[in-house]
Amino acid sequence: METKLLTCGPKTNPWYRECSDRECQLGKMIAFDTDMIGPYGYYADLSRSWTCGYTNMTDQQASIYSAARDQIEHNMALIRDGLSFAEFNEKSWQIPERFVPYRYSLAAHGVGMADEWPIVALHLDFEGSMGRHFKAGQVICVERLIASKSTASLKLETQVLATETCVERLDTFPWEM
Repeated sequence: METKLLTCGPKTNPWYRECSDRECQLGKMIAFDTDMIGPYGYYADLSRSWTCGYTNMTDQQASIYSAARDQIEHNMALIRDGLSFAEFNEKSWQIPERFVPYRYSLAAHGVGMADEWPIVALHLDFEGSMGRHFKAGQVICVERLIASKSTASLKLETQVLATETCVERLDTFPWEM
């Protein structure tokens, strides 16, 4: 493990708070982000969120989960060989105002032996990368963290392989329904 973040309930917001011995309560959101160095030294970077006890999500939890999943799926659909980071930024899912103060700064990043180039900032933090673009063969992590002042943070991330025309998802760990 290079990084591990496993938090629940109020410990998920703001993101990057340290784990503690606090017991997770039934129905509270659990957020897990792992940056693992795996077989042959290759990196796996996945994030998932779910409720403690596999209970049904509250309407609020389901709403932020849906927003995070929508953003990941929208942004994954954009990535292809030759797409410039500026065009990705313009077409990327625009985070609603209520989530802006609690945003995570990255929309996507490369992965190989560790977190690597490219680093593609969220549209609000994008400062331009003139001439930079996605290339077929790159492994990209597409991620999203959604939270507001009154909610837990919900983090989703998946790895994809950029191809000539689209992306191929590399993990099989399912999204919550």
